[in-house]
Amino acid sequence: MLDKALRTPLALPHGVDTRRIVWPYAITLLLYHVVALFALMPVFFSWSGVVLMLAGLYVFGTLGINLCFHRLLTHRGLVCPKWLEHTFAVFGVCCMQDTPAHWVAIHRRHHEHSDETEDPHSPLVSFLWGHMGWMVIENTDVSRLEIYARYAKDILRDPFYKKLEGPLYAMIVLGSWVVFFLAGMIAALLTGDTLQEALRFGTSILIWGVFVRTVLVWHITWSVNSLAHLFGYQNYETTDRSRNNWFVALIAMGEGWHNNHHAQPRSAKHGHRWFELDLTYVSVWVLEKAGLAKQVVRPDPNKTV
Repeated sequence: MLDKALRTPLALPHGVDTRRIVWPYAITLLLYHVVALFALMPVFFSWSGVVLMLAGLYVFGTLGINLCFHRLLTHRGLVCPKWLEHTFAVFGVCCMQDTPAHWVAIHRRHHEHSDETEDPHSPLVSFLWGHMGWMVIENTDVSRLEIYARYAKDILRDPFYKKLEGPLYAMIVLGSWVVFFLAGMIAALLTGDTLQEALRFGTSILIWGVFVRTVLVWHITWSVNSLAHLFGYQNYETTDRSRNNWFVALIAMGEGWHNNHHAQPRSAKHGHRWFELDLTYVSVWVLEKAGLAKQVVRPDPNKTV
């Protein structure tokens, strides 16, 4: 149910200049959405592409963004071996949601000023602003140098994340395009297809495995920022409008239990009631049982639901 208080709009953040578009972000968003639409053409449909897309939602979205960027790097809700953490971070980079340091800095600022004027992406400004508009309009308050100094110093102490602020980021993204295309093309050639058919299949794998998957992960992540601050129920009284939204929790593998998360940000487990399924936490639990995750933070039992 939409809270009546949400009918009062929130002002744009102080550093926003609506006359200035962040063109690299705007062009990237447009490019990915346009290319993803080619998946609707029969010539580029393949069940292999669909399967890779679905698998990619978990590998890149759940492990890369939810587990690594969010629960591990931003909130330090668990600790993994560096080789595994960096692997998951590469998966997150392939989602094109900016560098780990910038993602962490934006999210930490969001928690500090959630649903206040200083919040970079509160949907109380407008649904579209909270969902994606905040990325394509310049906001000097979240310029890299300023926001890194306050919110991401610990991330940039790791040389790997420091390197991702440079050309390595683009190399990983473009390299993933090449890997998906060549994998599809080679697989087709090995099964006896012609070069023309192999090129078509490789393009299909690229469109579905990279562009469709990335666009879906984008909107899933953005739905946490928008829908889960507008619709749903609250287990805890918080100073913001965060909500537990079952639909977002379903598509975002547990990230939609957002009121729980805002009440206890460090917890690696976002589902606090028996029916609040959190598949990202299930992945954390599996890693813990395998000895690949330690110091897992769980909900404080003294905070009652």
